Amino acid sequence: MHLPSFVPTLVAFVCAALLALLGANLSARAIETVSEHAVARKLKLEGYEWVEVQSDGLQVVLTGTAPNETKQLAAQRAAGHVVDPARVINVMDIETQEKIVAPRFSIEILRNDDGISLIGLVPSTWSRDTFIEDLKSAGSTGSIADLLEQADYTVPEAWDTAMDFGLDAIKLLPRSKISLAADQITVTGLADSEDQKRRFERTLTDKMPKGLPVDIKISAPRPIITPFTARFLIDESGPQFDACSAETVQGQTRILAAARAAGIAEPTCEIGLGSPTAEWARAVETGMRSIQALGAGSITFSDSEVTLVGTPTTNAALFDTVAGELEAALPATFTLYTTLPEPENDTATDTAQFVALRSPEGQVQLRGRIGDERSQIAVEAYAKSAFGSNTIYSALRQVEGLPKGWSVRALAAIEALATLDNGSVTMQPGSVRVRGRTGDPAAKSTITRLLAEKLGSGQTFDIEVDYVRQLDPVLDLPTADECVSRANDIISASKIVFAPGSTEVDDSSTDTLDRLAKSFEKCEGMEIEIGAHSDSQGGEDMNLQLSQARANSVLNALISRRVVSVDFTAKGYGEAEPIADNETEEGREANRRIAFKLIDTTADATPDGDPDARTGTAPETETETETETAPEETNGDETENEQN
Repeated sequence: MHLPSFVPTLVAFVCAALLALLGANLSARAIETVSEHAVARKLKLEGYEWVEVQSDGLQVVLTGTAPNETKQLAAQRAAGHVVDPARVINVMDIETQEKIVAPRFSIEILRNDDGISLIGLVPSTWSRDTFIEDLKSAGSTGSIADLLEQADYTVPEAWDTAMDFGLDAIKLLPRSKISLAADQITVTGLADSEDQKRRFERTLTDKMPKGLPVDIKISAPRPIITPFTARFLIDESGPQFDACSAETVQGQTRILAAARAAGIAEPTCEIGLGSPTAEWARAVETGMRSIQALGAGSITFSDSEVTLVGTPTTNAALFDTVAGELEAALPATFTLYTTLPEPENDTATDTAQFVALRSPEGQVQLRGRIGDERSQIAVEAYAKSAFGSNTIYSALRQVEGLPKGWSVRALAAIEALATLDNGSVTMQPGSVRVRGRTGDPAAKSTITRLLAEKLGSGQTFDIEVDYVRQLDPVLDLPTADECVSRANDIISASKIVFAPGSTEVDDSSTDTLDRLAKSFEKCEGMEIEIGAHSDSQGGEDMNLQLSQARANSVLNALISRRVVSVDFTAKGYGEAEPIADNETEEGREANRRIAFKLIDTTADATPDGDPDARTGTAPETETETETETAPEETNGDETENEQN
């Protein structure tokens, strides 16, 4: 059978078509593979390892996750350098970007005698110009170098609070560096003295914003101590320092270690300038061991002079041995003086004395013996200059034959008394005794240096001075009467409210209780009564119980607000002490009240342990033709304010 002639031609044509199609497909696959490999190699060489390359026909598809949009576009451009950019299909993802964090804003304020400089980064929306004007006013200067930069972000929370504190600090500190931020404040400053340093620290602490960390670093230059003094003694109350000076930190450490070894629990020693020798600390340590060997007595270092004093009961042989060993051990710079008092003679009745007393009210008495009229005039004039003309009462008696330098020592006694808020100084031929209370924590050291300088070597003096925080002017603590008056003023202006017949304080009184708690913060060691009163409605016993319960509620509310420095007593009076007519609604309203009252008024004005200073009268010395006592102390009036 013969096929038509066109059939072979058709078969050949179909086969050729199939072969062409197969060749084209193979060529396309080859092009895809070559393009895919070439692009992948290019991207890897340029650091885009995170890109995945796939071919789809003549198209090159880029997938993967780019770190950011810039990297994504850069990878796409790199692939377009290998193949036609039109063939590059970009389906890459971009990593989710975290929210841009605002920079840490802060200001560093530098203030010195030349003016004020500002350095730091602040929000552009913050009222910068207003702050600079306030800073000029606070610093009393028109010279401010503004080196602040700014960024367009929201003002941080607590930023304005920090800035307000910075203005307070720059106003207080003429030489300072103050770093302000919304999360931290650092104040570094210089003070002229230790007293000024304490005042600065106290003021800044009172102004510190709540919830914002504040680091206060105030330093004072080392004081010049003259005479350079240290006095260590052991008496019936144990070992103690009346004064202690050290020339270096290392010297201070050495002396304090010796003091702790001697039995002083918390010794202190002031670092200052003026030491007569670099071996000061070793000498003081040696002297302390000498007193320990004696068991009792005192040793005083005043510049290069050293005075070793025993007691009337010290064994003479032991004293001589200890004194000899001390003299051999002391550096050559020092000169040793020794005094061993004679055993006390109970038959001695005519011992010369000079006594100066200062009462809590400020009245000063001068009693005892003075050499002549000229000396008496000088002593009385000096006392008037120290305490005021209207405060002096003099009962001095002129007597011949007093020890040499008696008048000079009397002036020293008055100067020592001036460091006390109240107390007494008793001077005898061989000794001076100081007793009293003071608000100056350094008074004991000051008196020691003064007496060591004025009395000279070989003299005995005894100092018992108590530091009383309530008398410290730097702390500015209120008196007991002021505490009570302030509290009663607060509840007079804004009553503590109870629901009718209830013992629980109403929520509307929360602010009043907060202000009361704040007012009692500095009332340390005081005894104050919380008195609750009722009207006459209801039974007497019921009113008494109700008022007692209300007084207890106020007490608990103050304790819950951390008022722990005051010793409160809650007392209910019921209807026993009305202040108005119970027949009227206004009168009953007035009688339903809370009142604060001071329990122990004498604690605020009486020295501890010294009957002479407490009563303001001189100790018995000798028969006097004239006597006069200091004015009697007066207690503060008890103040009660009406309260519901």
